[in-house]
Amino acid sequence: MFPTLPQDESWDADTSREIARSGRTKASAGFGDDPEEPDEEEFEEIEVVPVRRQLSLAIAGFAGLLAVGLVLGAVTSVPDSRLPFAIVLFGVQLLALLAWVMALGPPAPLTTAGVCAVVALVADYVAVTSTTAGLSPLLWLTLGGFVAAVIGQLVRAGDRARITDSWRTTLVIVGGVVAYAIPIVLTRQEVGTQSLIVCAAAAGVALVVARTTDAIFAKPRLAAQVPRGATGIVLGAMLGTLAAAALGSVLVLPFTPAKGAIIGLIAVVVAHLVDLAANFGQADRQLAGEAPTFWVARHMQGPLGAFALLAPTAYALNHWFLT
Repeated sequence: MFPTLPQDESWDADTSREIARSGRTKASAGFGDDPEEPDEEEFEEIEVVPVRRQLSLAIAGFAGLLAVGLVLGAVTSVPDSRLPFAIVLFGVQLLALLAWVMALGPPAPLTTAGVCAVVALVADYVAVTSTTAGLSPLLWLTLGGFVAAVIGQLVRAGDRARITDSWRTTLVIVGGVVAYAIPIVLTRQEVGTQSLIVCAAAAGVALVVARTTDAIFAKPRLAAQVPRGATGIVLGAMLGTLAAAALGSVLVLPFTPAKGAIIGLIAVVVAHLVDLAANFGQADRQLAGEAPTFWVARHMQGPLGAFALLAPTAYALNHWFLT
């Protein structure tokens, strides 16, 4: 009935090509894709650092030796025989200095280490021979050692450029080696020996149990890059506090099981936080692509830092909580 229009084959071919080009243009502009669909190539799988059982057990043994050394040194330290305890602590100070200088990498490391070694020796001498057993001489010594270390870092231009960013690191190293002289001061004060024993025993039990548990059952992991488990941290805190409460029940007044538990809990928290901070700090340096620390220093800095901060903690608890 209606007239049939003649088909234009060339028009059909051109129209098809235009439609195809239009579809490709829209697809390239993103109209045909899901904008919410993530690009799988942008996500990289996080590498889970394995837990080395023998290493965890070795660190646990090292922490236990530090705790036993502090406890035995405090027990055997008497007014006329504090020099052996000072010699033992000086050896620990040198180990800590080696670990912290290699791990933290301050400017002019040799100069900083030399200044800190002299400061550690003088701190032990002052702690043994000072007329008044207090922290004031050690605080002034820390300040003087920090200033001397910074002056030594000003010699070379490359070291001077890093002082602004690394002065906190230098202060931590100087303060850490001086802190190991505080146990000598505590043994010269009333109830100070008992406070040191309770804190060292609680922290030692907590670290040994935590590291040993990591060697057996390091779950749930605190972080993929940190080979530590929450089970060991919790179990170590519980047993460390229990050990402090047990010591508080057998020591002389003013110690009681409750006071021993409180002091032990604070000591355990301090030890765990410093030990974990060392682990996370090392993981951050590795993720940043920095050169890895020498393995001995890397694995010793956690327990050494924990007991270094534990010394002023025991001193504060002895003065502000017990007496």
